[in-house]
Amino acid sequence: MVGGLEIRPDAPALFSLATTDVDEARAFCRRMFYGPLRVDPVGDRSAFAFRADVVSLGSITVGEISYGSDIHVAIPDLETSYHVLAPLTGMLHSRHRGTVVLADPTRAAVYRPIGDIELDWPGSCRLLSIKVERGALERELDAALDQQIVTPLLLGDSFNVIDAPGRTWVSLVRLLFGEVLSGNGLSGQPRMASRWRDMVVSGLAMTVEHPYGEEPAGMRGPNRPRTVKRTLDAMHAEPSRQFTAADLATIAGVGVRVLQESFRQHVGMSPLTYLRRLRLDGVHGELSRSDPWQVNVSEVAFRWGFTHLGRFAGAYRDRYGVTPSQTLRERR
Repeated sequence: MVGGLEIRPDAPALFSLATTDVDEARAFCRRMFYGPLRVDPVGDRSAFAFRADVVSLGSITVGEISYGSDIHVAIPDLETSYHVLAPLTGMLHSRHRGTVVLADPTRAAVYRPIGDIELDWPGSCRLLSIKVERGALERELDAALDQQIVTPLLLGDSFNVIDAPGRTWVSLVRLLFGEVLSGNGLSGQPRMASRWRDMVVSGLAMTVEHPYGEEPAGMRGPNRPRTVKRTLDAMHAEPSRQFTAADLATIAGVGVRVLQESFRQHVGMSPLTYLRRLRLDGVHGELSRSDPWQVNVSEVAFRWGFTHLGRFAGAYRDRYGVTPSQTLRERR
């Protein structure tokens, strides 16, 4: 409960925007998905007509998005998320980790947390944009395969959406999205919405391709150490707790240097850097959903474990390109 407003992460939130203003469209996409995202029109801007409906539901964010004219999108490392782009119309030219994918209504593109993304997005392309929290998908695959897995997950760069299971998964996403848009379906019930969200995450875990062949056992690869898994689980369970490097090393059962090296190898950053970004994403998500007349930025920051507001504000601005108060004001 914040300022009389109850924040319910299992209740879907809907955000929509239609605009011909490039800056407004860019700010919306940064707020909904990734702060460092760049959107640049290519050629004639006269046809630019951005349209987006975005549903936020806990660990997933689903948007149906089009721009009306050709654009170029650049995104640095996603870091805390996996992402799927599934065109409904047109073709998307995608580059990620040295691989080019032509995504269209028959094939979706998949993005891992590490590696820059560049998209050539024509005006004819309307697509589903699905963001899945990194921890949610990794925990789901870890449980489904009943074994240690390398992280970031060694996912393939695309999957077929004409045949099952890809077709089934996209249909599930579209059904959830349509239910939230209609505003009078079962998705309005928090318990049902949370189960639907979990089905989207688990369905993706069973759908997405990987570079080792058809069998799930192909996900084995180099093992993720249990020390890293224990540390990640602890941080996700209590993101606001004032962990020190020594605390996390104790949880992992190894020395600080060993844990730091394991995180750099298997997560791509140090434990405390991951924790800070986890907290920032939590604050960002809450501010994006909250009523600015009822919520105070400082209270939200403190609740997510930030005790120095100056450093918090600087880190937030570096990650999302705007101040926390700007994110909250955009809800008015």
